[in-house]
Amino acid sequence: MTIKIIVTGGTFDKKYNELNGKLYFRKTHVHEMLRLGRCAVPAKIKILMMIDSLFMTRRDRQRILKECLGSKEKNIVITHGTDTMVETARVLGKNLKGKTVVMTGAMVPYEFGSSDGMFNLGSAVSFAQILPPGVYIAMNGKYFTWDKVRKNRIKGEFERIIEN
Repeated sequence: MTIKIIVTGGTFDKKYNELNGKLYFRKTHVHEMLRLGRCAVPAKIKILMMIDSLFMTRRDRQRILKECLGSKEKNIVITHGTDTMVETARVLGKNLKGKTVVMTGAMVPYEFGSSDGMFNLGSAVSFAQILPPGVYIAMNGKYFTWDKVRKNRIKGEFERIIEN
């Protein structure tokens, strides 16, 4: 099984400019992360965009959906900014059938060294292999279905929405 990894940017891939203190994008860290993590799962990496998810538009989300729909791979991981990951998951969840899509990201840039990104990427690759078709978010060792998750901005983590 080959897993397709679609890169969209987010904190996961941000770099730090030491001169002005700003974060920016140059290239993805996914290749290096898979190598350092000694990932033995065949992966096809597609860099679709490199943007902060706060600036992601409806058109960007449609590009992600189109890429998933057109993918011959049935198991897909998407790296994405955490701020609007739930919104993109909603678009995919309502429009994708027959594929297992796992979205993941990081709260701290990989380049900082103390990032949760490496762990989250490894978890997402694992979940993409074992979960049934559907759209999920994988963060901090947990997975959530697209329609029962939110980002708790106070705690800085994702949590399951519990219906009463």
